[in-house]
Amino acid sequence: MSDAAHRCELCDLKVQPVFRNDQLAVIQVDDAAYPGFCRVVWNDHVKEMSDLAPDDRTALMDAVWNVEQAMRSVMAPDKINLASLGNMTPHLHWHVIPRYAGDAHFPNPVWSEVVLRTTDEPVLAARRALLPQLNAEIVRRMSE
Repeated sequence: MSDAAHRCELCDLKVQPVFRNDQLAVIQVDDAAYPGFCRVVWNDHVKEMSDLAPDDRTALMDAVWNVEQAMRSVMAPDKINLASLGNMTPHLHWHVIPRYAGDAHFPNPVWSEVVLRTTDEPVLAARRALLPQLNAEIVRRMSE
């Protein structure tokens, strides 16, 4: 299969990764309502976890856990959501999403209909201000 036949948005990342190595990348998701939302993206175009060799599965999950720990340490969310869907983009990736009791969707998934509330802009601005620290913490944990 040619490269053009299986290219996707995660094969050709348009954003600068927070962290990247030979196996995977960690990117910040541009979502104004969810500062800190990250994706851990496997570099090769693979659809399912079971397509990976055992050592690669371990490396990917270690990355997800490192991003989660960095997020907990810096962002102090009420909960972290982890998801690997790939229905729209069948390229192996994990969503790591900081959740707060006052966010627009809580307690539902971020992909559900918005609950009738919005997060105050000063709260979102304070969370956005933590992103450089979060990125540094992700890099530190991924580089250990």
